[in-house]
Amino acid sequence: MGKDCIYLRVSFQTIIMLDELCCKIALSYQKGYGNAVIKKLLQYSGTASALFSDFNSIRKKFKTTRSFPAAPVLSQDIEKEIHKELNLAAKNNISYCFFNDSDYPQRLLRCKDAPYMFSYKGSSRFNFEKVLAIVGTRNATPYGKDVVRRIVSELSSHNVSIISGLAMGIDTFAHEAALDYKLHTVGVMGSGFGNIYPSSNKKLFRKMIEAGSTLVSEYSYFTLPDRQNFPKRNRIIAGMADALLVAETGKRGGSIITACIAHSYQRDVFAVPGSVFEPSHYGCHELIRQNLAALVTSGEDIIDMMGWNEEKPLVIQPQLFNIFSEDEESIISVICNLKEPHIDEIVANKSAFTVSKIASILLGLELNGAIEALPGKRYRIIRK
Repeated sequence: MGKDCIYLRVSFQTIIMLDELCCKIALSYQKGYGNAVIKKLLQYSGTASALFSDFNSIRKKFKTTRSFPAAPVLSQDIEKEIHKELNLAAKNNISYCFFNDSDYPQRLLRCKDAPYMFSYKGSSRFNFEKVLAIVGTRNATPYGKDVVRRIVSELSSHNVSIISGLAMGIDTFAHEAALDYKLHTVGVMGSGFGNIYPSSNKKLFRKMIEAGSTLVSEYSYFTLPDRQNFPKRNRIIAGMADALLVAETGKRGGSIITACIAHSYQRDVFAVPGSVFEPSHYGCHELIRQNLAALVTSGEDIIDMMGWNEEKPLVIQPQLFNIFSEDEESIISVICNLKEPHIDEIVANKSAFTVSKIASILLGLELNGAIEALPGKRYRIIRK
């Protein structure tokens, strides 16, 4: 299967040969191993294969073993499922992305419940400069379709990537508009790649791949589009974006859930108003009324609020690096290099710092007049 293989003796006294990729996937089949547990274990072990071959030694590294998961187990059933998934992946050009891979979506990585792994088809590019998620009702009206198309067309000149959920209605319109205006779009599925849902979007699925865009799923190949999968899918949509737009939605549904998740991730949330007589607009109005979303009527509104306008030439203050501490200088350097980065990008580039420490440094730099906080949780150097 691979050159770097290990041999594991399992409870039924059978020798199984597994490479590192197989071991990574096998972790997702363990009982009591959620995303957070797997990430923590891998941070200590370094490799998935080490967890299977030397679990007791790794366990001793933890200060406490209270509520510690049991050692991972390989069974014939798990091995069979892994081989089936890998064969299907190879046959259908499906790749895997793990949380410690360099191309893992950095915005999503900063969310506590981010998936440990997911599979994808198409482009492996996830870390774009500007990313907007667009969601809404499956029973979209012509008004909703026109709103999405107008907003995406206005975003196209700013090269904003579009994320949605490949569902009927607003999701479909968002993906189609992105393709029409030559923008990269990512579709996050609530099913496996063997069950594209809805089936009417198989053509859109193929168009996205052909255009160099991406489809993402954290489910095994034949997973059905069960109802409970979609709220879980929504956290990925919200987590991968800088901001989320609710284009049209009723009182309840997945769009409201996604907006609340985005808000909990400290993402900017926008909503489009509509007729007060139409139930399909109630959800947007309620989000605006509760101050969970900002009212927008155009793509330009979003561009302005997110600070995505054309950048001005950067002139760094003379002696800027002579008056601050080493930690402050390192943060300033990141902001200079990335040009108005989002706070998630700063955190990703300063992994040795805690999020709270970075927030404290940013506040101090802002108060000292070295940097400016922009809409959309972005920062830039004060120009002189």
